[in-house]
Amino acid sequence: MSLEELVSKYMASTEYVLKKMEIIENPMNMDAESIGKVVNYVKAYLEDAKYYRDRKKFEVSLASVAYCEGLLDALKLLGAVKFEWPMKRKGRKKEK
Repeated sequence: MSLEELVSKYMASTEYVLKKMEIIENPMNMDAESIGKVVNYVKAYLEDAKYYRDRKKFEVSLASVAYCEGLLDALKLLGAVKFEWPMKRKGRKKEK
């Protein structure tokens, strides 16, 4: 898989999650506004990823979209959002 294809795959996964995820009540007592701020960062980094992809700077694009995924995974681990990635990736550990 080329770097360009990998970037496109990760961006599609991130866009899918942003459309499907649910903000939930969580044990960390984070309010919806705080969670929304992090989600806005995710969206901004996704736009950065698109910007750099369109300019054929795939390494920077991949770094940007990977940051999106990291922020989304952190929110999920904190119990602030609920979502599933659209497909399991090889080598990715199962969640408990």
